[in-house]
Amino acid sequence: MLKIGVIGVGHLGKFHLNNWLEIPDVEIVGFFDPNDETAKEVAEKYNLTRFTDADELIDQSTALDIVAPTTFHFEWCEKAIKKGKHVFVEKPLANTMEEARQLVKLAKESDIKLQVGHVERFNPAFLAVQDLTLNPMFIEVHRLAQFNPRGTEVSVILDLMIHDIDIILSLIKSDVKNIYASGVGVLTDSPDIANVRIEFDNGCVANLTSSRISMKKMRKIRLFQKDSYIGIDFLNKKTEIIKLKEEHDDNVFAFDIATPNGTKTIAMSNPLIPEVNAIKRELEEFKSAIENNTKTIVSEMDGLLAMDVAHQILDKIRNNVLSRS
Repeated sequence: MLKIGVIGVGHLGKFHLNNWLEIPDVEIVGFFDPNDETAKEVAEKYNLTRFTDADELIDQSTALDIVAPTTFHFEWCEKAIKKGKHVFVEKPLANTMEEARQLVKLAKESDIKLQVGHVERFNPAFLAVQDLTLNPMFIEVHRLAQFNPRGTEVSVILDLMIHDIDIILSLIKSDVKNIYASGVGVLTDSPDIANVRIEFDNGCVANLTSSRISMKKMRKIRLFQKDSYIGIDFLNKKTEIIKLKEEHDDNVFAFDIATPNGTKTIAMSNPLIPEVNAIKRELEEFKSAIENNTKTIVSEMDGLLAMDVAHQILDKIRNNVLSRS
């Protein structure tokens, strides 16, 4: 029986609680949240124990699920790891690069599992292409959201774009060569909208746009590679593939087009989207890694690498602002 302690039961923390309650062989020991109103509501609704001493909750748990604001990630992760507890922590891994590197060091020195909550890795639209050979050379990403004060303690880079940075780094097995970025703080003191170009050593280029002041919502990534295009809609859970038709391509819509190199047959298909609850799946995988002593799917190193690129982007934006002032 995995004994889980939850730190932070706000908006996202409640989603985690709901999903932990559906996973077999899990006991929720209790939760810690400094907000009395929220804590009272959660304790009554879920019939769970509220701990006013987080250290006591950590001591009584096998693993901690940390869904607190980013500024508190390091504090709770450090305490849990030093007590030998497994840790699931929401993205980003930490508030600063120094904190993130320290957590990676602590995790490596300890016999614990640490997973970072980059939930889009478990989005069913992304899972639908896991069996494909993905070798994109151009990537285009749009992640747009309407303004919500929740999460604005960090920039749009660390709040939204970091999801796509993690996805891209999981796909491109090459070092980052150059980063170009621009961003503007419209409603907050940090960037609320940003456009980024990442160039990799292998020649791949990724263009990313993220906004938290949009009139509409969008979470799409488009992958372009030799002979094929893959479009993934994270928001609407849809995936489409357009590629040159091969002999084994059955049950696809196909049509011919004339090119300078002769007639080509194009195949269009929509892979079957698995019925997956992304948050539940990531928590299940965390539990599995603990029970089977296997590597977490989104490790502390994955979290660190995504943060590293995100902070390079933030540095570029700051430098651009300073050069204009």
